[in-house]
Amino acid sequence: MWISITLFAALIQSVRFVLQKHLRSTQLSTLGATFSRFFFAWPCLLAVALIYSDVTSMPLPQTTPLFWAYGVAGALGQIGGTICTVALFAHRNFAVGAAFKNTEALLIVPISLLLLGEGVSGPMLAAIALGVLALLALSESPGRAGSWRARVVTPATGLGLGSGLLFALAAVGYRGASLNLVGGDLFLRSALGLGYLTLFQTLAMAILLSTREPGQIARVIGAWRVASLVGLTSMLGSFAWFSAFALQKAAYVKALGQTELIFSFLFSTLLFKERSAPREIIGIATLLLSVLCVILFARV
Repeated sequence: MWISITLFAALIQSVRFVLQKHLRSTQLSTLGATFSRFFFAWPCLLAVALIYSDVTSMPLPQTTPLFWAYGVAGALGQIGGTICTVALFAHRNFAVGAAFKNTEALLIVPISLLLLGEGVSGPMLAAIALGVLALLALSESPGRAGSWRARVVTPATGLGLGSGLLFALAAVGYRGASLNLVGGDLFLRSALGLGYLTLFQTLAMAILLSTREPGQIARVIGAWRVASLVGLTSMLGSFAWFSAFALQKAAYVKALGQTELIFSFLFSTLLFKERSAPREIIGIATLLLSVLCVILFARV
């Protein structure tokens, strides 16, 4: 089940980044486009949890101190990772920008081991490493002259690695939070837990926007036609990620979640009419091989 849920999450997340890229380039700032994913999502998540609890006569799950500790860390990591990713799209094309974010698949391994005590098998680590090696084919900014270091060490690289690290922290945090909700079934725990954490993210982002970019919240509300779709896809994607983390190790889930890059490549080519260099296509194909290995080793 976790494989199907993860593939759905990767697809929906890629759609959300398409919408956020549009908002960032046409109506909102980077922070505003990030805020839109939380602002329109938390009421839906809490409403779904309350309605489901009432219909099934199932008591709401109880939170624990560890839920809030892991959850807040994950929520802040997700905010930072989203900001880095939206900003990254101003430097590179859509498919390559999404590729950098997927460094989280490898970075999540030591974080998960440190915080949750969950390791991965040798073959699985090799499959994840293969996926990250594929990113090397995407690491150089086209058109840059000079040494290898000058071509690779760029703002895009920093934003990409930063987003990968922060999203890795978010994934581990959300898995830890999902394991520390008491009561209810998978659906109810995921909806309620995410509702709480998304509300926290909304409040945190609102404080940041009110101090850094006054008037941006009003612009988010004014762009509600697209921004609400960002919130909807965020809700569906986050719900799927949270559910997958409750069923499987975060490292396995995020390794399979690299399929997001395949979807991003299709959107980049078909929707944004962006052309990818042969080097980038080779990197994406290698990443697909890594994903297939992850599925194989996880089922053994």
